[in-house]
Amino acid sequence: MAVHWFPGHMHKALLEIKQSLSQVDVLIEVLDARIPYSSENPEIAKLRGDKPCLKILNKSDLADPEMTEKWQTHLEKDAGVKTFTNSTDNPAKTKQIIDMIRATCAQKDASIRSINAMIIGIPNVGKSTLINILAQRTIAKTGNEPAVTKNQQRINLGSGIVLLDTPGVLWPKLENPNTGYRLAASGAVKDTAMEYDDVGFFTADFLIKAYPDLMKDRFKLDSLPDTELAFLELAAAKRGALMAGGRVNLHKICEVLINELRSGKLGRITLESPEMLIQEKIEMAELAAKKIADKQKRKQKFKDGSLTPDKKDRKEVREQKRAEQSQRMKKKR
Repeated sequence: MAVHWFPGHMHKALLEIKQSLSQVDVLIEVLDARIPYSSENPEIAKLRGDKPCLKILNKSDLADPEMTEKWQTHLEKDAGVKTFTNSTDNPAKTKQIIDMIRATCAQKDASIRSINAMIIGIPNVGKSTLINILAQRTIAKTGNEPAVTKNQQRINLGSGIVLLDTPGVLWPKLENPNTGYRLAASGAVKDTAMEYDDVGFFTADFLIKAYPDLMKDRFKLDSLPDTELAFLELAAAKRGALMAGGRVNLHKICEVLINELRSGKLGRITLESPEMLIQEKIEMAELAAKKIADKQKRKQKFKDGSLTPDKKDRKEVREQKRAEQSQRMKKKR
């Protein structure tokens, strides 16, 4: 799915992150535990280099716990990366992040007074709520919609830690089309920048395959159909998402499905696995290679022109004559 939502302040924020990163001792990236890959900004990965990074799997109370463990193992294969599962309804656990920051920077010269940490994350991942818990006061503005924070701010957390807060930043181009669907389903993209029906169909297709028992229980179904459309039609009938004449209101039932996913009413669900992403990366690489090959073919076709056999013969004759003329000129010299 193409996501057309990259406000100007996000471009500015990304530039500011690039400028400030050299002064940072540790990077804290807040991820959505339901979509650890899709909520990981690839632009930041390019900039980080070997700088220590603490990845917070936030909203872990909404995610599949078994899948969260898999993601922690997968993410920590990257040198310098540590992970931490967090739920913002457990302030005591959230405060353990302070100890993890200190442990990550344990080798820093003791003569330097403070640890400079930068916290980043995509919109609506729960970053601002997490900051307020760490600071033990309301500093960062929170809201149940993306892109509330607009500017960088420095926050003294005490204990010798200074936190640089940054606005939630997406990236201009989503290479993996499924990433767009997952971001939209989780609420990282404003609803005005997505099509509920499109996202709803993608989400329904995944859920009936990955979490069939949860879907049957939540929508009180005896069995699940094989297709997302049939599932949505049954779910709409159960929830009364119908229009005049008993026709299914697909927009309404898609809206219900997405909102219940976001709130956790469907159960603890993770929308992607490390295995899925490995396969999707292979498919993306194959698609990219095909695009390059197709582009080269178009260039060659344009260069050769649309030649009929007769025109091709005449072209070859002209080229032969030019070659012969060139040889004669060389001999005269």
